[in-house]
Amino acid sequence: MLNLQERIEIAARLKDYILSDDIHWKNIQQRAAENNAWFIPEFIAHAVRQIACNYLDEAKLEEWAQYYAIPPLPSKVYNVGVVMAGNIPLVGFFDFLCVFINGHTQTIKCSSKDNILLKHLVDRMTEWNEKVSECVKFEERLKGCDAYIATGSNNTARYFDYYFGKYPHIIRKNRTSVAIVRGNETTAELEKLSDDVYMYFGMGCRNVTKIYVPQQYDFVSLLDAFRRYDYLIENHKYKHNYDFNLAMHIVNQKFYMTNGSILLSENQSPFSPISQLNYEFYVNPGDIYAHLNPDEIQCITGIEKLPLGQAQAPTLYDYADGIDTMAFLKNLGNN
Repeated sequence: MLNLQERIEIAARLKDYILSDDIHWKNIQQRAAENNAWFIPEFIAHAVRQIACNYLDEAKLEEWAQYYAIPPLPSKVYNVGVVMAGNIPLVGFFDFLCVFINGHTQTIKCSSKDNILLKHLVDRMTEWNEKVSECVKFEERLKGCDAYIATGSNNTARYFDYYFGKYPHIIRKNRTSVAIVRGNETTAELEKLSDDVYMYFGMGCRNVTKIYVPQQYDFVSLLDAFRRYDYLIENHKYKHNYDFNLAMHIVNQKFYMTNGSILLSENQSPFSPISQLNYEFYVNPGDIYAHLNPDEIQCITGIEKLPLGQAQAPTLYDYADGIDTMAFLKNLGNN
């Protein structure tokens, strides 16, 4: 069994590997891009950098483990079943890392949309220390686990609750993110907002799918700043969504704005379809929070909140759905 220091050292070594120019790793990333048209090389590279810099720094991992008083070896090892989503590259890596650092074993069901990258990384970790093979397994069906962490849609969450509800569990549903625009942002700040909106084609729970803007807001500067992502319209899957949503606005005679790569539509819903960004006017920014459903919102960027451009750069302490995964895993015997 790997002790805590060994687990941290292996994770930290993984940082150097995924940031390297190792030809095999580059080929794996290419395979992942070919397997899923949404996983373009730029977005895979972004996900890898974020994981390496925000999750796998050795000093950060040591501080993280110390914060939760993770013992060198757990008093009891539990097998945790992890159901991973596939909306963005390596979206399930953080759950994997939480279980690994806690010292429990895990049985992982990858999404068919993202079943290449993590398997390769675990294989590489096993090459460095064969004990990793005792900690991590991949299966198509999860049975006989002691606890479960499952991420999916609102529909699949009902399925997860039916099968996993009697065990200690974390079950995640649909979430999204919003931004509050002051109206005096610089071009650089608006470009950072475009990262929050366009990254991963807007498919992550930390992607901004709605903006709140002051009354009489002039959208021209925002649409111009967003042009840095015009190249995404060349992706056939994204263009299909854009063309469909554009047609729906035209047929329904609904007002919209566009720069050719995204549609801006006035809509009260925080959720928007791919290639569309909803917006709503406000008078007092303080009133916005009263109308947001905390069960639907992952993060808020803008005024006095997360800075624009930081939505897709979570730290080790930014837990999905606000549920402390590390505390859940450490306290499994008490659940």
